[in-house]
Amino acid sequence: MAEEKDKQEEIEETQPSAEEMPETAEQLSDEREALIQQLKDAESKVVEYKDGWARTQADFQNFRKRVDRDNDSFRASTKGDIIKKVLPVLDDLERALQNSPIDDAWASGIELVVRKFQNILEMEGVKKIEAKGLAFDPNFHEAISHEPSEEVESGCVIDVVQNGYVIGERVVRPALVRVAQ
Repeated sequence: MAEEKDKQEEIEETQPSAEEMPETAEQLSDEREALIQQLKDAESKVVEYKDGWARTQADFQNFRKRVDRDNDSFRASTKGDIIKKVLPVLDDLERALQNSPIDDAWASGIELVVRKFQNILEMEGVKKIEAKGLAFDPNFHEAISHEPSEEVESGCVIDVVQNGYVIGERVVRPALVRVAQ
């Protein structure tokens, strides 16, 4: 008998009381509308959060690309600065070759050093600016004199005094040239 009484009490506890049960269809409709509104609010928050997440992801990707681009630019700039400091050595070696006697052992050694130096620069993406006979371009050339010339038309480079170099599109050092008037 005590068991039946306990079971009866459990059933009564799990079932809503008369106060908790909706009394009319109007209350059911109001509760349904409130739940529908909560669902719509939750769905709009989901869309808002999803859009915010997508924007954050895009911002982060753009940030990574910008950092990579900045790092590449920094590396290229640093490489250019180092190469610019070493180029006078190459200039001196080339001048020594121009003034060396033919068939001298030390001259062939200097020539070998110059070729190795030029190969290293080529491997690093450094290219010599071609100038002789071409039109003067202030982006790549620096005029040190304007001279009359019958061999070359006006505005063209007569001679290169010092070679210029570029890495990609960046000018490491402009070519020092003499320009025809």
